[in-house]
Amino acid sequence: MKEHATKAAAFIKDEARTDWHDESLWFVRSKRDKAAHGIPEWEQLRELASQIKDHTLSHLDEYLEAFEAKAKENGVTVHWAADAAEHNRIVHSILQEHNARRIVKSKSMLTEECGLNEFLEEQDMEVIDTDLGERIIQLKEEPPSHIVMPAIHLKKEEVGELFHQKLQTKKGATDPQYLTEAARQHLRQSFLQADAAITGVNFAIAETGGVVVCTNEGNADMGTHLAPLQIHCMGIEKILPKAEHLGVFTRLLARSATGQPSTIFTSHHHKAKESGAMHIVIVDNGRTTQLGRPDFRNSLKCIRCGACMNTCPIYRRSGGHSYDSTVPGPIGSILTPGIDLKKYSGLPFASTLCGSCSDVCPVKIDIHEQLYKWRQIIAEEGHLPTAKKQSMVMAGKVLSRPGWYKMAGKSARWVTRWLPRPLIYNPLNTWGKARELPEAPKESFQEWYRKNRSAS
Repeated sequence: MKEHATKAAAFIKDEARTDWHDESLWFVRSKRDKAAHGIPEWEQLRELASQIKDHTLSHLDEYLEAFEAKAKENGVTVHWAADAAEHNRIVHSILQEHNARRIVKSKSMLTEECGLNEFLEEQDMEVIDTDLGERIIQLKEEPPSHIVMPAIHLKKEEVGELFHQKLQTKKGATDPQYLTEAARQHLRQSFLQADAAITGVNFAIAETGGVVVCTNEGNADMGTHLAPLQIHCMGIEKILPKAEHLGVFTRLLARSATGQPSTIFTSHHHKAKESGAMHIVIVDNGRTTQLGRPDFRNSLKCIRCGACMNTCPIYRRSGGHSYDSTVPGPIGSILTPGIDLKKYSGLPFASTLCGSCSDVCPVKIDIHEQLYKWRQIIAEEGHLPTAKKQSMVMAGKVLSRPGWYKMAGKSARWVTRWLPRPLIYNPLNTWGKARELPEAPKESFQEWYRKNRSAS
């Protein structure tokens, strides 16, 4: 795996794209702020949502069992998967049981996490992602770069060229309405011919045994209404105790994600349609382990709104693909180290620790604090790069010895004033690649204080 910094550097080389990506996400963040400020009780909603999630996570086993019992009572078949491999096998077995080979799928970060598309395609099944952004990146053979706006890294000109190659649209066409209509016509036959529909789950209600799917395009509804078989895949953390709690989260979700009052479609699925079949696959895949980590269990409160990504200065200027994980950005940087600490040890350092991610999180996850805690664990486990490890050892020695510290400060002030520029701004000075060092003072604060103490 390439380090985040290396991939981010590649993204930043295209300065125009970087600026456009940054501005696009900040525009969404600004819409979120306007939507939040329009609700006087916004902070109370956040606190209530956080408390509901705290309670649910503390009684997760009870609510999951209650959900399963109610869903079965509704005639739904419920499956349990310990990990991604078992999830994929279960979904495949359901499809085989129903002789389903053509599948339409709505956006689901869980199935992306499990690699379901690739697995089913290896079994000679056709899987069509029907969310517009997901279909774009599926045609482009790329992973999503954002959990809500998966193709946010692409410009309309690139989408136009892709559609021209794959869907035979007009050469050079970039009008979003024209391209969207082309995608709509392209997907219509897939909906009509589908043997099965797979969706993700935004919320699952223990009280009713139903699942809730929130979309803006209606593609999840189209799939589940037309196909005889519907499969809903959900992580164990999606559960809510009662239907009355749902309104808290639907008021927070869309406003945090895109600045909308609500998603266009908020669909409730409780039982299969007449002559149809409904299955729910409940997946762990490391979530129980994360639940057992006191410092990191709050990360399971996440409702996948993407607000932390839209506000993060690092994500906005490095792109989602630089994280090399299913969930990028700040929330991904505290989730993925729990899956593979060695592989993702660089991600908690892809942050300024400014705390903006925690400020906008609708369920009040302490993201920046968890990033800092992961840094401590990574250092303790010995996963820091050698250069960083040695530099931290040296910094510790200097900072713990007043004499060394004074000498280092004096040397640094002399160097920045008198050394030729090429000796300071060179490949060894990573910070100097994008910024100028401040002008060094002629004396330290301690020296100034000693001279001026008597005068005060």
